Amino acid sequence: MANKSPDQFLKEIERANKGRLKIYIGAAPGVGKTYQMLRDAHEMKESGIDVVIGLVETYGRKGTIAQIGDLELVPMKEIVYKDVILEEMDVEAILKRKPQVVIVDELAHTNVPNSRNQKRFQDVLEIIENGISVMTAVNIQHFESLNDYVNRMTGVKVRETIPDTLMDLADEVEVIDVSIDALRDRLRQGKIYSKDKIETALNNFFRVGNLTALRELTLREVANEVDEHLMEYKNAKSVEGLVGAQEKILVCVNLNFNAEYLIRRGYRIAKMLKAPLFVLYVKSNEYTTDREKLKKLDDLSELCTKLEAEFKVVAANDPAVPIIEFAKEYGITQVIIGQSARTRSHEIIRGSIVRKIMRGIKYVDVLVVADPRI
Repeated sequence: MANKSPDQFLKEIERANKGRLKIYIGAAPGVGKTYQMLRDAHEMKESGIDVVIGLVETYGRKGTIAQIGDLELVPMKEIVYKDVILEEMDVEAILKRKPQVVIVDELAHTNVPNSRNQKRFQDVLEIIENGISVMTAVNIQHFESLNDYVNRMTGVKVRETIPDTLMDLADEVEVIDVSIDALRDRLRQGKIYSKDKIETALNNFFRVGNLTALRELTLREVANEVDEHLMEYKNAKSVEGLVGAQEKILVCVNLNFNAEYLIRRGYRIAKMLKAPLFVLYVKSNEYTTDREKLKKLDDLSELCTKLEAEFKVVAANDPAVPIIEFAKEYGITQVIIGQSARTRSHEIIRGSIVRKIMRGIKYVDVLVVADPRI
């Protein structure tokens, strides 16, 4: 068993005093996030877990309303705003009741002015800080970093967003997914919106192209998050052979081979696999003021920026060592290198870089690209 660092140990202690966070994520309204949360809550209650509903948005859907059943509801809090009485989730009452688990729907919701917190996700964070676990639901388009992308893709500007860090904080993420045909059928049957909104929704946000893109986006983002958690576990436990579902491409360049050609080749592979691309240059430990080399490095860095690749420069006498370390740390699945310019006798004496890499990291493919100039 690997020894825990002081930071890891402290993080585990802090985490032990907080509630857990489970997020149900969907590609669009109507996929069944709230329904599934309530079903899970009933199973918890039957198992003797103290679970309550802090807030559930049913939108008048009969199936969702029926699913509430005998679950305990914490009464809403009335807030006066501009001489109008509005209702919001009562965080104070939940903290006083102190259940083991609370359901909090519509994570991206903005609270009424004069509420305890401005945003509902802040309510959730406060509840977790007080040792109460939360089950919550949100659609993928509400994550802040995806806001502009969703707007370009669907033409819909999402006004309520949540920080991406909530995905990182989640102890469990569950994707609630249905086929596009099934979701559009639910919409036609009036199970998502009222009849006067059905045709507009079908021809706008619920178009087949939009739903396909949102569904793919949801699955990809959650897969990325699962891979990150897997890498954290792998590094913490020093487990060999654990590889995430997502491909990760590492291109290793030097200043002799046609580095731009290699990077573009790696980019095409990464694009085809929808994988992140990393580019690593291993320089010698000797300091250099060679302007031509420095200009070449700047050009490579600029190319990587254009291709959205992460460019790293490290120093080492044996280039195989940092390549192996980088591949292990980042969970690389494919390493791309250029054809070696070493002579056969040189490789016999110093060893083949390819062989060193393949001995140093298991379950990683190494692609040797021929020099197009030869």
